[in-house]
Amino acid sequence: MAGLGIAYRSEGWGMAKPAQFTIELEQEDDGRWIGEVPILPGVMAYGQTRAETFTAMQALALRVMADRLEHGEALPDEFLNASFIAA
Repeated sequence: MAGLGIAYRSEGWGMAKPAQFTIELEQEDDGRWIGEVPILPGVMAYGQTRAETFTAMQALALRVMADRLEHGEALPDEFLNASFIAA
């Protein structure tokens, strides 16, 4: 398993802390890799390598979150207090 780090601020103006969102990776019988983010049901991607699949999952998870925000859809509680910080 691998994590996707997204910076967020806790109460007040404290230091940014990484929030970890798990990306589960598994190799299929045919050699392909599949990845999913359990906190975002249905968000899955395939790749030829583990690294390719991990990268695809990071991008897809961010796209799904952005799409949901743009369309006023609910996000998991872990995202409700998130703010993105340029570093």
